[in-house]
Amino acid sequence: MNTPEFSPRKIADECIRRLKKLADPLKAAGAQRYFKEEAQFLGISSPDLRELGRHIYEKIRADWGIKEATDFCSIMLRNPYHEARGLGILIFERYRKDFPTSVFATVKRWLEADFCDTWALVDLLCPNSMGALLEKYPDLLKEMRGWTKSPNRWVRRASIVSFIKLAKKPAYLDAIYEIAGSHFADPDDLIQKANGWLLREAGKADMVRLERFLRGRGPSIPRTTLRYAIERYPEAKRKALLLGTK
Repeated sequence: MNTPEFSPRKIADECIRRLKKLADPLKAAGAQRYFKEEAQFLGISSPDLRELGRHIYEKIRADWGIKEATDFCSIMLRNPYHEARGLGILIFERYRKDFPTSVFATVKRWLEADFCDTWALVDLLCPNSMGALLEKYPDLLKEMRGWTKSPNRWVRRASIVSFIKLAKKPAYLDAIYEIAGSHFADPDDLIQKANGWLLREAGKADMVRLERFLRGRGPSIPRTTLRYAIERYPEAKRKALLLGTK
């Protein structure tokens, strides 16, 4: 049990105070250019945010378990500022080795509630936290297929980027290619880009298989996805794949 001074709410309040002290209005104004969605920023660099995350973790690690980390993240994700949400995720992922299967449903609820409502927050949460969960509980791979059909774009993107760290492991390639193929009809550019990123990562494990997959699916692949997927091939091969998949 955590002591009162280290309760998730008190630590969250402390974090918000510290984040506001680090805020830089000029950086905040410039951050929006990376996002099509409207988001609120304090203007804190990633290194500074991660350093604060390390400090907070060292402070609470002896008192907290997965419950406190989840409660803390839930509080921080409800804050309007991008960096506050990011800090909640950074602390939460520190406990990924201890995740129970219930985290799967918890993360889905967060996504469906649009608590992670930029590509950057989804990409911060899912490769490490969800990737660790999928690796720990392989049966969840079947449930992840359901995310590909969600009306929520962040759930759909999560179904892709949760596999980014797993793509280097051949045991996950079948699931990855299935997931990727299920998104080819999705018109959302954030889905198409994430899908190309995942296929590119899968190609690092087996470039021959990636080429075979791309040629086999050909015209069904959005061109945005294809261009991301083939970035690691030599120029001549990229041109051949662009022509051979029309």
